[in-house]
Amino acid sequence: MAQAVTAVPVPDVAWHGEAVTIGDVLGALSGIRRKFAHAEAGEDEHPRARNCVMTLVAVATNSADEARAQRASVAIAAHHPHMAIIVCEEVSVRAGRIDATIATHPLSPSSTVHAECEVVGLHVQGAAGEHLAALVDPLLLSGVPVYLWWLDTPPFGTRELLDATRICDALVVDSARFDRPYQSFLGLADLALGAHNHLGVADFQWARLEPWREAIAEFFEPKDRRDYMKGIAEVGIDYVGEGRGNRIAASLLVGWLASALGWKVKRAVGGRGGVLVAHFEMEGGRQMEVDFRSVPKTDLAGGEVSAIRIAGASAGRTFQLTVQRDPERHHRLTSEVGPSELSHQHRPGGDDDAGREVALRSATRDHEVLQRNLEALHHMATGDLPGDERRHSSTVLARERRRGEKHVLLTMIDIGGAETLRHVQQVDVEDEATLLLKLLSTGANDTVYTRSLTAAAELMRAL
Repeated sequence: MAQAVTAVPVPDVAWHGEAVTIGDVLGALSGIRRKFAHAEAGEDEHPRARNCVMTLVAVATNSADEARAQRASVAIAAHHPHMAIIVCEEVSVRAGRIDATIATHPLSPSSTVHAECEVVGLHVQGAAGEHLAALVDPLLLSGVPVYLWWLDTPPFGTRELLDATRICDALVVDSARFDRPYQSFLGLADLALGAHNHLGVADFQWARLEPWREAIAEFFEPKDRRDYMKGIAEVGIDYVGEGRGNRIAASLLVGWLASALGWKVKRAVGGRGGVLVAHFEMEGGRQMEVDFRSVPKTDLAGGEVSAIRIAGASAGRTFQLTVQRDPERHHRLTSEVGPSELSHQHRPGGDDDAGREVALRSATRDHEVLQRNLEALHHMATGDLPGDERRHSSTVLARERRRGEKHVLLTMIDIGGAETLRHVQQVDVEDEATLLLKLLSTGANDTVYTRSLTAAAELMRAL
């Protein structure tokens, strides 16, 4: 598992030029590297070999994405010493002009790492869609892989993108950020099939689905459950948002199952309540259904998976696996406790007025004790004096606090009518740099993702 990325240092600007050529940028880079090598070696040593494991080319279409790319590049440098080239389309720059910046940050010295993080920023007009390969090719380092990270939506189906993929080893995208997500996702699948054989494709959204895939795989891991995979009869998956563009993550998850288990999608039809039903043919010709249901979840973003259910039977035993993200926690709320609510807990000592009066007085005393205890607890928790007005937003803040750094996956297992097994897992919400590091650590050549992407695209076309 990739290590979490924490603090991100701000690199120092070592060189800046306006209306420059790529040759000027190369010359500035060479001078910066020579200066760093001699400074590290000192007067009595020879300059050591430069440590660089890859080149990361990031394409941004606005200043916000450019800043994201720079932060992530610097954050992962300690784990993957590299050179980053960030190409940003600048509307105010006239066609053919290049404004360039080189920022550097020395990595923590150690006995094995001798490197300096280099971030080359190129501001050009139209570079995100035109002549990208010709622009960055002269800057690439030989002998190390090149990763092309497109922060927005790549121009799928264009000659420019195809040319850019020819100079890189992998394309990194986030399908959750695509404009026109349905068409762009299909374009991504077509590119993965039609590009050169050595091109890897990596997707941030696939990395975010890892806890879901692990929870499902763990259910089928024991030997006595392996046959359950052949007995799956139905799958239900809930996602947030309307429209087919919000079904990408759900389709990737189902595509992962389908490609692993040999399911072939046959058709898809609309069901009741807005549910879409995809019909699959399993090995041996048996039919099964996958239900896609849009659900409202205000604490999740559009397109995120909310729950998945897998049910079936094998060898005469039924089974059902349910995985839910951040399930609602139902707390029984009561109104302000008063004597009438407590009177049933006290024997009245008779049905006459005197007996009821005794019960009422006892209930009133208990209510006063509870009220004092409540105020004391409020004072201990908040520091406010007893009697101060209590804020009623704490339950919302607790949820926001839980959602800020972690989310919860609740797994429920029912087998053969036995007692339901429950497992609650807290999952860290990984930032963009951590996810990027995880994708790069696999070399962005994940055959499981590639086959899942193909199956998901086929499913999306049917839906």
